[in-house]
Amino acid sequence: MKAFRARRLRTASLLSLIGTLALTGLSAPQAVGNAGGQPLATSTARSTVSKPKPTVVLVHGAWADSSGWAKVTRELQTKGYQVLAPPNPLRGLREDSEYLAAFLRDRTTGPVVLVGHSYGGAVITNAARSDKDVEALVYINAFVPDEGDSVLGMLDPKHEVNPADLFDFAQYPGAPAGDYDLYLKQSVFPDAIANGIPERDAAAMAATQRPVTLSALTDESGVPAWKSLPSFYLLGTQDHIVPPALQSTMAKNAGAKITEVKAGHLPMVTNPHAVEALIVKADRSTPAK
Repeated sequence: MKAFRARRLRTASLLSLIGTLALTGLSAPQAVGNAGGQPLATSTARSTVSKPKPTVVLVHGAWADSSGWAKVTRELQTKGYQVLAPPNPLRGLREDSEYLAAFLRDRTTGPVVLVGHSYGGAVITNAARSDKDVEALVYINAFVPDEGDSVLGMLDPKHEVNPADLFDFAQYPGAPAGDYDLYLKQSVFPDAIANGIPERDAAAMAATQRPVTLSALTDESGVPAWKSLPSFYLLGTQDHIVPPALQSTMAKNAGAKITEVKAGHLPMVTNPHAVEALIVKADRSTPAK
């Protein structure tokens, strides 16, 4: 009986020791030496540190709001991405870019993939220069200005379009002389912005559109962030507001990797998987910093 109790005590002590080693993170040697002092076996496994997923920041364009990103947001969240879709003030290119820069500083930590749609492309082009954590730019049917470009200047360089045919003008408090809020005319909105969207949904979008100031569309862009960051571009071949030829020219000028999709101006609504896939590609194509 004494011998049996002794064996039980030794077994309990051994189990206790193993438990202590596990809790304290200690481990037994990985290789045992033979009589000649050489290891009998070595471990070839090496720990690998996977690249952390970036925060994806989605920036909407003019006459829109962040709800347009809902489908893309859900797909990215399913893949484990942290997604933020801040409101774009639409008050001026400099003001909007500064707002986004402050948002990135205060609301994100670690790497960021910055995504802009339409006018939002001009905003991310300027805002990204202020944040070293931005690892890639993704443009969705977006304006990609070079230094000195303006959105309206790129869209209508010969001033052939009469703004009164497209916009309803509204004064806003504190506006500098000659500036206005611009609303797309109800008759223009469905075909210009929402082609490919069901008629009733397009009418609702037209009714709830957010205005952009004239100055936001005529402000000149600063030094573009795409000169120092990798860029990716989703080109909607059926866009009625940003001509596909202009999209191609801007994307190539920025050295962006172009993906074409058969879509109108709102692929994040009509083709959300294509948008999500390009964002994931941008992340996976960018080495960890």
